Amino acid sequence: MNISTKTNASIQARRDKAFARGMGNVYSAFVAKAKNAEIWDVEGKRYIDFGSGIAVCNTGHSHPKIVSAVKQQVENFSHTCLMVNPYEHAVILAEKLNQLAPGQSEKKSILVNTGAEAVENAVKIARAHTGRRGVLAFTGGFHGRTNMTMALTGKVLPYKHSFGPFPGDIYHLPFPMNIHGVSVSDTIKALTKLTKASIAVEDIAAIIIEPIQGEGGFYHAPAELMQFLRNFCDEHGIVLIADEIQTGFARTGKLFCSEYYDIEPDLITMAKGIAGGYPLAAVVGKAAIMDAPMPGGLGGTYGGSPVACAAALVVLEVIEEEQLAARALTIGEIFGKRLEQIRAKYPALVGEIRIKGAMIAIEFVKNGDHDQPNTELTQQVVANAAAHHLILLSCGFYGNVIRFLPPLTISDDTIQEGMDYFDQLLAKITA
Repeated sequence: MNISTKTNASIQARRDKAFARGMGNVYSAFVAKAKNAEIWDVEGKRYIDFGSGIAVCNTGHSHPKIVSAVKQQVENFSHTCLMVNPYEHAVILAEKLNQLAPGQSEKKSILVNTGAEAVENAVKIARAHTGRRGVLAFTGGFHGRTNMTMALTGKVLPYKHSFGPFPGDIYHLPFPMNIHGVSVSDTIKALTKLTKASIAVEDIAAIIIEPIQGEGGFYHAPAELMQFLRNFCDEHGIVLIADEIQTGFARTGKLFCSEYYDIEPDLITMAKGIAGGYPLAAVVGKAAIMDAPMPGGLGGTYGGSPVACAAALVVLEVIEEEQLAARALTIGEIFGKRLEQIRAKYPALVGEIRIKGAMIAIEFVKNGDHDQPNTELTQQVVANAAAHHLILLSCGFYGNVIRFLPPLTISDDTIQEGMDYFDQLLAKITA
């Protein structure tokens, strides 16, 4: 596909001069076209996308129904500001999100632009509701790049280095990771110590947790921990915030990962897969808590963009019509079989495979030792992926995890082709 006479290298050189280095890019493959799970760059090279724009394009690139809805909305109007001249399809979207959020409590929503903005607003809402100041988060967690969300994020490089000072009254608990010797009991003991040494229980406004850590390495929150947190928050009047920004919208095999735990979060932050690639995020939660801030205390000029709302309504339709939650489970099974074959081939390099629906990870180690993260191998895999027709993402507290986040609309044949490339890539690197 000869799309352009421009080269990736020439555009990268221009980009390096035009963009601040802090906003880097993983791949120097400049996209000219994308369809479902495939991307073509300006040189006509094709890639299988196992990243989905970091779990954003759950419904695939350029889904025809979403494209049609966006075109129609742009022809009508692109912006009026939801807080000035509202529009019905934003109301319909909020109604649907309230209905679909886990739990039986009456819900309300706000619409914003980004995941970080959703998290910041969730903290504001929790503080307004409780009249308290403290927020507890977890090591390895990622909640955004704004000042507040950097403080909540439990990983220094590259997200927090040189950006302080951060807001006070933010505290971190160890996230359970059996592979690294951290148990639920360790987390609970740390919480007990924290409330004795650093902040009283009566001063804690909220606890925020990712049901599956995203940037942290795709570690799954144990059911025992989630149940404990729900009970602890109920007992002490604390707001439990589930950060479902990466796990939401059918990614894990349910619309929201919290559904696996049989708990109802007080607030849920949503973004990424919510609108098929258009900037939109939300906080959805119990109405009594959501109504705590005064009018004007929440919102933003672009929050709830009419174009993004139109896309989001179609995303919900596609998830239901194409049964993408069930499809995510099938995708996980297919990847699981291929990754187990890789583990059998490289037993000393694979520490663990973690799968929940289409949220898939392989953790690389050295000498079969979980305490020796193989960051170098992971970096080589990502650096050489494009040469093997793949878009791959890394993550992990130690940067030693490859995460697979394919579109939920990807075909079986495309998965197998991509995993063939991944197999070839590993063989070349380890030869």
